[in-house]
Amino acid sequence: MSRLAICPGSFDPVTYGHLDIIQRGAKVFDELIVAVFNNQAKTPFFSVDERVQLLKASTVELENVSIDACNGLLMDYARQKNAQAVLRGLRAVSDFEYEMQITSMNRKLNEEIETFFMMTNNQYSFLSSSMVKEVAKYQANVSDLVPPVVEEALKQKYATGSFDL
Repeated sequence: MSRLAICPGSFDPVTYGHLDIIQRGAKVFDELIVAVFNNQAKTPFFSVDERVQLLKASTVELENVSIDACNGLLMDYARQKNAQAVLRGLRAVSDFEYEMQITSMNRKLNEEIETFFMMTNNQYSFLSSSMVKEVAKYQANVSDLVPPVVEEALKQKYATGSFDL
């Protein structure tokens, strides 16, 4: 049986921290679906379609990774895809409390699907999409935080003012 995991997130935008978890997860699972969700608590900078395209461009070399968009419950999506697991990245202890609540609810919704946590590489432990957007807003160098395609997309968004923040 193939081991399929879902790596969910808003990825607004995808960072090297996200890619660290995706690349390492791709080594553990036979197939990894990176699922782009719209976080209702946040106003998105990039549309879901833009985030999917940025992720596809950033993971093109990972043969067992696919990118998809989803709105709805993660556990419904995971069941629909016949996933055995959910892969979540943790940056710090503060992430753990939030993730534990989500995992507990997900377990209540579907106890068949396990959640696996992977610690982000220390070099990315401070990194968040929000921080990247804030730094990029002031034209600071983000080349060591995001892939080149994301850096260019950020520059274009800020140059044209085509976002809803």
